[in-house]
Amino acid sequence: MTKQLVQKAPFRADHVGSFLRPARLKEARAQFENKEITADQLRQIEDEEITKLVAKQKEAGLQSVTDGEFRRKWWHFDFLGGLDGVEFYEPEEGLSFKGVKTQAHGIKVTGKIGFSTHYMIDHFKFLQSVAGDAVAKFTIPSPNMLYYRAKIEVGVYNSDEELFNDLITAYQGFIQALYDEGCRYLQIDDTSWATSFSEEGIAGLKDRKYSVEEALKLSARAINESIAKRPDDMLVTMHICRGNFRSTYITSGSYELVSETIFNGLDVDGLFLEFDDERSGDFEPLRHISRPDLYIVLGLITSKHGALENADEVKARIEEATKHAPLEQLCLSPQCGFSSTEEGNILTEEEQWEKIRHVVKIAEDTWK
Repeated sequence: MTKQLVQKAPFRADHVGSFLRPARLKEARAQFENKEITADQLRQIEDEEITKLVAKQKEAGLQSVTDGEFRRKWWHFDFLGGLDGVEFYEPEEGLSFKGVKTQAHGIKVTGKIGFSTHYMIDHFKFLQSVAGDAVAKFTIPSPNMLYYRAKIEVGVYNSDEELFNDLITAYQGFIQALYDEGCRYLQIDDTSWATSFSEEGIAGLKDRKYSVEEALKLSARAINESIAKRPDDMLVTMHICRGNFRSTYITSGSYELVSETIFNGLDVDGLFLEFDDERSGDFEPLRHISRPDLYIVLGLITSKHGALENADEVKARIEEATKHAPLEQLCLSPQCGFSSTEEGNILTEEEQWEKIRHVVKIAEDTWK
């Protein structure tokens, strides 16, 4: 893969990464949990379904392909639980979204966080092996997700500073290992920023004795230092998410309060932002962009339901965004993945692929 090819990403038509799990895969996972099939048998089915998925992504016109997170139950816990010093556990209840609650699952820090090896390196290697002429994009959660979602056992760390130092070092190790296996397009997913979009989220920060400014500074440091040692030909984007489970979400609000930090304080190459409905605010925060090399991927196509957006209205919204940011720095994608957890959003697989083809066609019409 050449550096020139990588610099074309994020692509004008891109996507956040997760896809609805096929029925065959769901059935196999249930059989594995019931000890009806072995881990090797499950892996074989995962390999076959990921191979089909990659082919479908390419057929739909995408230039970057992911494994759909088909081997994961959760978009973040599965990765974070693979770091040294982190374990899975079952809390008393799941996470609360608007009217629904997830399965009870979580992670806890029981020892010093580190990176010695990680099973998801093999996940990328398989994706790379079937990607062909497409760019293999790998998705991982932000380091901030461990801080905000993990239970930290008493006595493991004396301060947040000490924890973040180890966490950043672990991420640097994983990212370098991923690069060594050929990864040139990495996407980091992060919901922690959305806590600053609403009064409820800001109140939660006060409970941690952090001001909004201090919390943003901490989050930015975690991102920037984690990717600071990446080679020049490795592109890193970040998806700022408001939560995504069974077609609902956690928080609403504009990017305005965090715009200065995310647009000018993060060393990423691109940002995937959600703009699919009124909960996301308008495009005015884009006026804060001062970097000519920062790409903004407009999440104008919702992944939460199957109804297809009017193409002319989407094009009009892209035109509206150009009042605040140059067209050459903009791209298009669904607002989030289709299946951040194994349950998936409430739409059919065919509706999912119609959404992807819609993104590609609108992008082709817009960036000729």
